[in-house]
Amino acid sequence: MANIKSQIKRNRQNDKKRLRNRVYRGEARIAVKNARNTIEEGAPESKAAVLEAISSLDKAAEQGVIHKNNAARRKSRLMKALAKMEPATVEAKPATVEPVAEAEPVKKKAASRRTAAVKKEPKADAAGELKGEPKKKTAAKKPAVKKTETKKPAAKKTTNPKKTTAKK
Repeated sequence: MANIKSQIKRNRQNDKKRLRNRVYRGEARIAVKNARNTIEEGAPESKAAVLEAISSLDKAAEQGVIHKNNAARRKSRLMKALAKMEPATVEAKPATVEPVAEAEPVKKKAASRRTAAVKKEPKADAAGELKGEPKKKTAAKKPAVKKTETKKPAAKKTTNPKKTTAKK
């Protein structure tokens, strides 16, 4: 038992923090356990369980109950397990499947004239205008208004050339 006043206070604070941290750690532990169980079963609600576990791990890391890298490692392992999971097969009546006509692969269209004209080297006529290139419409842009800082004029230093330094 501590007999120093500051250590007694520190023990009280540690007990309060331990009880507070216990809630977050327990929630994270339970959520991860539930997520692992649903993944092993291949239940369709396993994605929701994993998201809940990730949320509780994030809360615990945010509170400082577990280290952020510890939370990241656990989340990563859960996501890996979720990705490997094979969904449970639901026994249902086999539906009659109608044959679907296969779609033909889509062919790329040839470049249009407009893009072909832009790619070619345009020729200039006697007036200096380019032939074969469509004139582009340019929107009249307003000049950007520059914010100028208003500088205060520096205080003028007055120098008196007839300054006398002689003592009387």
